Amino acid sequence: MYALVWTPSFARAAAKFIKHHGELRSRFADILRDLERDPFQPHLKYHSLGGKLKGVQAISITRSYRITLTVMVAAREIILLDVGSHDEVYR
Repeated sequence: MYALVWTPSFARAAAKFIKHHGELRSRFADILRDLERDPFQPHLKYHSLGGKLKGVQAISITRSYRITLTVMVAAREIILLDVGSHDEVYR
């Protein structure tokens, strides 16, 4: 299992995300649980980003919403960076 590390900015973004998208609360929790088990599960649609976000990865919550993160494989940690719409997290 991987340890999820919530950055302060991710905690704020997650609270805002759940407040505005309450219907996705259980989906969000399920995604975090699956991410903790194995971030490379195909349904998470794990992918690396490029450009100014090079070195950062993302997974999908839905078609419209993403979580950005950094996976530290050797330490078995996942540093959660941001959550929101495609445009919000890729800014």
